Formats: sequence, C-alpha cells, structure tokens
Amino acid sequence: MPAFQQYLASFVARAVNAYLGRDETFWAPRSFSGVALGAAEDVVSKAAYTLANPVAAGLVQAGHLWPGLWSRPTSSGTSIRVKRPAHFFDEDGLLPEAIDLELKVPRGFRSTADFQEQLQAELSRQEQEARREHSAFLGVDRVLAQRPFDRPRAGGPRGRIRPRVAARDKWKRIELLQRLKTFLDDYRAALEAWRDGQRASVFPAGTYLMRVAHGAACAAIA
Repeated sequence: MPAFQQYLASFVARAVNAYLGRDETFWAPRSFSGVALGAAEDVVSKAAYTLANPVAAGLVQAGHLWPGLWSRPTSSGTSIRVKRPAHFFDEDGLLPEAIDLELKVPRGFRSTADFQEQLQAELSRQEQEARREHSAFLGVDRVLAQRPFDRPRAGGPRGRIRPRVAARDKWKRIELLQRLKTFLDDYRAALEAWRDGQRASVFPAGTYLMRVAHGAACAAIA
C-alpha cells in the first residue's frame, strides 16, 4: 500500500503541475499513514466522511454538487473508463491510452446493495449535520473561479492528531490498539536485534521499510 500510494501520488503531482504550468511541491510533506478500521460500520463512516467533505468545508450544499472528483454511493460495484491525460503522458509510452477503473465493494457487507444503502444513509446524515453548521456555502461558481495557486489562510494547529486506528465500538477500538501495541513491541525487539548484528531476526507481519530497503525477514500474515 505505501508503494502504491507513492506511485499514485507521484503521477498525480507531476501531471497536475504540468497542467497548471507549475513546478512547486504539490503534496504536503508527510509520511504515509494507513488507518486500520475496526468494522464494516467504520468503513461506511469514513467513506461517507470523504464524500461529505465538500459540504463539511462549507463549499457546496451537497457532495454531488462538487465540481471535482466525487463518487456517488451507487457507483460501488461498477466501473468507469479513464483516459490518459494528453498534456503530460507520452503517447508512445508504456502506459495504456485508457483503463477501466473497477469500484469494488469493501469486504464485510452482504451485497453491493447493502453497502450502497448504508453508505447513502450515512452520507445523508453527515451532509445534514454539516448543513446545520454552515449558514452559507461558497457555491459551485465561486469554487470554479478560485485560482489554483491561491493558498488558504493559516488556520488553527494542524498535524497534532495522527490516528492509527478508527472504530466506533469501544471494544473493537481497544482490540485494534492492542494489536498495534503488539506490533510495535515486536518491531522494536526485532530492530534492536538487527542493530546488534542479528540479521536473522524476524520482523512482525506488516513491516514495510525494513523489508523493502534492507531485505529483512518478516513473519507471514496470519
């Protein structure tokens, strides 16, 4: 997942910078963050949070009005055809002219319809809650009129909270945190042994950098 995220983020940054005629840093400098979700309801909550973000930010009154990238809950289980941007990628390069992006339903749901219904209900709830918090919205026209080079004014403190797990259920959250603690304890022990010259030390399943950069052995995923 970290490798895929790096690959995707790199192409997006270079392609959009080329489109805008800029060469500055595109993404904020921050390491990869993967949050473990405890249950199916947490997957629904976070997916709805993403789709409701334009409303929560006071930009548009409903997520489907957002003029940028946005996926309807009913898009789950379907596919969309995406063409290669002409302004950046080489026509004679190795990347295909178009690909079919399959929008799969996450695991843990009875069916595609089950996931779609839950996601739509949670999205409606979050959007309604966001509309109660905003007295006015920027609107589509003003969103599109913004210059891509503008920067938001400095807000409050940022970056202080870096969640590693997310779960509404208290006991599921405790379980995830215990798994994380066990992973970190095992990782520190393996790293200490590695630094002592024990190259046969086995790192816990899920270790990334030591495996990729140094060829360290890792336990199999249970």
